[in-house]
Amino acid sequence: MNYLIVSGNPKHDGLCFAATEEAIRGAKEGGADVGVLTVERLERCHVCGDGWGSCREKHRCAFGGDGFDVAQERVRAADQLCFITPVYWGEMAEALKSFFDRLRRCEFGQSGVLSGKQILLVASPGGTGNGMLTCLEQMDRFCRHTGAIIFDYIGINRWNNDYKKSAVYAAARAMAEGRTAGETL
Repeated sequence: MNYLIVSGNPKHDGLCFAATEEAIRGAKEGGADVGVLTVERLERCHVCGDGWGSCREKHRCAFGGDGFDVAQERVRAADQLCFITPVYWGEMAEALKSFFDRLRRCEFGQSGVLSGKQILLVASPGGTGNGMLTCLEQMDRFCRHTGAIIFDYIGINRWNNDYKKSAVYAAARAMAEGRTAGETL
């Protein structure tokens, strides 16, 4: 099983990074081959052409030479994914939002690279801890637009990280071991 963690975290420390490490550990211990895709260096969508450019028909970004084409293929090759992001102003990190915008344009609908794949959603707000739910809702909308299946939603902040890091680990491991969303235990 190929498990891909797509991270919007621009930092290499802190709570979001620690949660990513738990997802890696859980998926590996569940038997998956694990990769991490960080998206902070990818460009924003250029909204070329008539607003869709070539992405809608060719399922490729005209500006994919920045690494987006490689990222899109990594998502395509993944069996399951985890989307993890810090929360900024009640939304996911700008780099992840931009990646989602580009991916959604190329892979819109029920036949794209995410269609039928299970996704673990993790949001990590700092500061007040507010914005967790709106960020998870934003990621939820993206998953529903692309036909992905949401395995679980986990919000982790400085007040609950002692037990939510364990939840990230457990969810990633359960996915890697073959549990499916909606399966009653």
